[in-house]
Amino acid sequence: MGEPSKMRISETDGIVDVRILMKHDMESGQRKGTDGKNIPPWFINTVIVKAQGKEVFSANFGAAVSKDPFLNFKYKGSKSDKISVSWTDNRGDKRTDEFPAA
Repeated sequence: MGEPSKMRISETDGIVDVRILMKHDMESGQRKGTDGKNIPPWFINTVIVKAQGKEVFSANFGAAVSKDPFLNFKYKGSKSDKISVSWTDNRGDKRTDEFPAA
């Protein structure tokens, strides 16, 4: 399981701007290790973000996404919304981070 995600939230006129940095090594499966063998793929497959329990963003990732993915999106809501970020990777690891009201 990766480290906790970091999030920054701002609001202007009812539009919430969300920035999320997810900590994950994100291996494509094409790099070689010191032993000359390919490092097995390990990457986030799905990401779901909810505000006040309602899904406001979802994405499917693949091996081409870089280490420690960064997301930025906007939705109609309030800066005080409780936001949860959940992801699952191709090895079955899962993580959910919740961000309380500011």
